[in-house]
Amino acid sequence: MIRFWPALDVRPASELLQAALTDYDLVAIDERSEDNWRVFFASPAERDRAHAGLRVEFPDVRLEPVDVPDENWAARSQASLRAIRVGDIIVAPPWDVPAGAQRSNCPAADGEPDATVIVIHPSMGFGTGHHATTRLCLAALQRLDLRGRSVLDVGTGSGVLAIAARFLGATHVVGIDDDPDAVASARENLELNKVVDLTLVVGDLRSADLDPADVVVANLTGGLLASAAPRLQQLAAPGGRLILSGLMVQEDAQTLRAFAPWTVEHRAEEDGWISLTLTPELSWVGWRSPVETADPFA
Repeated sequence: MIRFWPALDVRPASELLQAALTDYDLVAIDERSEDNWRVFFASPAERDRAHAGLRVEFPDVRLEPVDVPDENWAARSQASLRAIRVGDIIVAPPWDVPAGAQRSNCPAADGEPDATVIVIHPSMGFGTGHHATTRLCLAALQRLDLRGRSVLDVGTGSGVLAIAARFLGATHVVGIDDDPDAVASARENLELNKVVDLTLVVGDLRSADLDPADVVVANLTGGLLASAAPRLQQLAAPGGRLILSGLMVQEDAQTLRAFAPWTVEHRAEEDGWISLTLTPELSWVGWRSPVETADPFA
């Protein structure tokens, strides 16, 4: 018996619509062309909920519900994924690990410095490093000296950011996600990378028993970040940092207001998405320009 996946054909697609899709239980997005996407959902009910909500929010976008025969489309689409590099970190699927790589370190080509390789098995709906927000977080983590530090990865998904923190020298790393399937995926990736001393938690950020960390990474959505701001600030140890992503350029001012009196130490942008590294300060005067420091933990 053939399984059918509930989906929406979306045209024209946009970054703003992509941000809105994070409010729904997605399985995958098949970008058939730059502005023509097929979006897969976990259930027909969730597809119908998204259809109703997006029709109101995006009245000019064509949204067509479809039921797609499985025919192993997920495996075929994942097989096209290739390794990506962010700074000194390479995130690779098992079938595209750079030649000569030893899981954690490999020689880079063209005279570049050695790279840390993280092997992530693509899973439906969880991060592989191919989304701009994941790349922004990987870059932000590399700006900090994590050696001997503690890191909390909120919404860990595939575990790629938690694993990166561990490879960058953090000695105590916790990843939390309210989706048991995501945590199961992350556990598989820990085994792939032979990572030890990394704790994964299934739980709700608002109620989970978590210790404060020197660095808290939250790759969520703009709305979730704003609503969770008091809890995220609480989970940052004195003098610590918050790395935020999953928000779009137009959401940064609202997000910063939610995190006052924390201010911007570093801001980066890619494809309309941004990441913010925040630091606690005694005064708040609204938006501040990013402040670069040679060693933020010096």
